[in-house]
Amino acid sequence: MTTHIVVRLDVMMALRKVRGRDLAAQIGITEQNLSLLKSGKVKGVRFETLARLCAALDCQPGDLLEAVSPEAG
Repeated sequence: MTTHIVVRLDVMMALRKVRGRDLAAQIGITEQNLSLLKSGKVKGVRFETLARLCAALDCQPGDLLEAVSPEAG
């Protein structure tokens, strides 16, 4: 069984009280792409985009992405 990555972007946005429209504009991506990132429906994310997200949300990559093992559910 493989570990999978869970995107916690929505949680961090809620904690920072940031709207998707504002965050997308701030980091230079479309709202649709931000939505895809939040839902985890992407195959990958560029480090540059991850760095911009972290700067905008004042967080670390580990705050946005979590490795979850199958046993953890």
